[in-house]
Parts: sequence; structure tokens; C-alpha cells
Amino acid sequence: MNIRLLILFVCILSARCTPAESEELAKAKRFTPSIKAADVRPHVVYLCSEKLRGRRGVDAMRASAYLRDHFKQCNLEPLFKNSYYQNIPGPRQKDGTATKYGHNVGALLRGSDPKLRDELIIVSAHYDHLGIRNSKMYPGADDNASGTSMLLEVALRFSRMKQRPKRSIAFVGFALEEHLLWGSRWFAAHSPWPMKQIKFFMTADMIGRSLGDLPLKSVFVMGSEYATETDKVLASVGQPKDLDVSLLGIDLIGTRSDYGPFRDKQIPFLFFSTGEHSDYHKPTDTPDKVNYEQVAAVSSLILRITLEMATRETTPKWNDKFDPPLAEVETIHKIAVLLLDRDKTVPLGTFQKVIVSNAELQTRKILERGTVTASERSSLIRTAQVLLFSVF
Repeated sequence: MNIRLLILFVCILSARCTPAESEELAKAKRFTPSIKAADVRPHVVYLCSEKLRGRRGVDAMRASAYLRDHFKQCNLEPLFKNSYYQNIPGPRQKDGTATKYGHNVGALLRGSDPKLRDELIIVSAHYDHLGIRNSKMYPGADDNASGTSMLLEVALRFSRMKQRPKRSIAFVGFALEEHLLWGSRWFAAHSPWPMKQIKFFMTADMIGRSLGDLPLKSVFVMGSEYATETDKVLASVGQPKDLDVSLLGIDLIGTRSDYGPFRDKQIPFLFFSTGEHSDYHKPTDTPDKVNYEQVAAVSSLILRITLEMATRETTPKWNDKFDPPLAEVETIHKIAVLLLDRDKTVPLGTFQKVIVSNAELQTRKILERGTVTASERSSLIRTAQVLLFSVF
């Protein structure tokens, strides 16, 4: 991810849960995560070790070997014909020797239903980070060792299931996300399966911290507005204990992670993130700051969603027509109130306070009336963008 707190004020504008849907989701059955903190922690610690030097270039290829070996130990099939690697070619040397920038890592769990096994569900995360800069290592514990640990543990759980799901599931670790999403772009352009057979795509990027270091226990689940029935799937699988699932739209944030190439091909998708924080893209994004219970909870949620998508009779269909509800206004108002409250201990600048106060007033009036017009929403978008660049 290469944005600063964009999820806070831009992504929230596309929140799509109606009040009734939010209530339904809140009442969904809570479940105890099947993936534990002790399961995900070792992956994060190893991927952030000095041996991997921030997972860039040659060091990212060392990380890819870790993913490959894990998939092998799970007895999962190689995704790319006879290989777990999909090479991403680089420029040829003067003598014609081929080079590579890196490689995606993929494994396959073949489905059990003769009619549906040719349909594919993808679970993914990018495993690269920023490497060494100015003699300092950037560990990338949350970005994105946290998401990679999810990928590995979800793959392990499926490999242990006695009854395989109906559809096939691909587990993919993308390289070069920090370099214009080059790994996922290459995959989408050179898919080992026909793209029309990819029925659903999921990726997680930064799931181990809290949005803006605020005291939130939320994971933002984005993209369901583009897929019919996805909200119902999310409600049916329930929520992990002590974790709130916040459905947000993604149309206003553009291409920010590996969902981009799949969204562009109109493949239904979900993007999971708990948001950016003060250590984003800094050497201080270290394993000791990761909330492993939260990573485990989000991983368990993705496990359940994947199982549901791989076993239900039909998969969500692409939908590019949706209306933003009043719920997004409620979210902006909540954040504005929180910022004004924090102003008591962490003062805002004069201009910042004017912007935040205006946002609070604007959203409060809309909520009191109970409706939002198109012009008001456009104004809210501008307000959110100003907040993004002036407050954060």
C-alpha cells in the first residue's frame, strides 16, 4: 500500500452498508477464530528477520522460497504448471541472458465437484516490501508480513480439510506490489487459468495494526459493492470476537493494492485491511507492534469467506451500479467527532480544526435530515480530501 491514511477519509466515503445491513452484520453470530495468534506470529517474525533484509530484490526471492516451501509442506499442487513460481521477467543482458525481477508464488487446492472444479477462488497477499534504504532495513511487519501470514495459515487449514470444497482455490503470494503492483499485474496478464474461470479474488494488505493508531477494533472489507450477494455472504459467516467488520466501498481510492488488476477485469473481489498507521513505510514497522490476535481473527474471517465462496452453488456476479447510502455520512461524522475529541490532548492546527469542525457540522446536518443529495456527497468528497492532506 502506498497511501497515507487514505482508508480513513476517502475509502470511508464509499461505505455501503445501509443502517439495516449494519445492524444485521452487528448481530451476526460471533465466532472464535480457528487460526490463532501463535500460528501467524512465526511467519511475521521470520519475514521481518535480518536474513530477509526487508524483502526486496534478491531478498524478496528468499522470502518467496519460504512461501514455496510452506505450500510444499501442505502438499498443495504447484499453480504454474509444474512450478510454484511464476517468473516475472526483467531485461535481457547484453549476451542475451534472461533476467527476472522476481516471481509470484502460487499453489492450488483442486476442487472436488466435477462441474465446479474448473472455477477458481483466489486468496492472496503481497510478500515484498521496501528493503534497505539509507543503510536502514524496512521490516514491513504489517506491510505486508501480516497479510502473508494470513495467506500461509489459510492455505494450511484448507490442506488439512478431509472434504475438499467444490471449487478450486489458488493461494498466491504476489511479488513487487510496492513497485506499481507489478506482480499482480503480471499474473492477471499471464494467468495460469483463463480469467473467465476466476470467480472471486481476495487479498489482504496490512491487517495487524489500527487505522491511524486509533483505538479501533475494525477490519475494513472493501469491494463488495461490485459483487452481488457478497454482503449476504459476509453476514452469513459471522464475525470474529472482538473484531468489527466494516464494509467499505473502493471506488474512490483507485488502485492501491493487488485487487486492482482483477477489478479492472471485472472479477468480483474483496480487499481486507485495518488501515495505515504511524509506522507505515518506516523502519519502525516491526513485529513487536503487530496485534497478532487481530491478524488471526482477520485470517479466520478470510478462511470462512473462502470456504463459503468455494462451496456455495453460485458465486457473486459483477455489479457496477450501486448507490452510496447514508451510512458513509455516519462514518465521516464519527471520525470527525473522534478527531475533535483527540484535539483536547493532541491539538489540531487552526486550519485543520476548521476543516474537521466543518466536516462534523456538515455530516451532522445531513444525519438530522436523514437524506444526502448528490451535491452534498460531492462536497463531502472534497472535504475528505482536504482532511486527508491537511490533517494527516
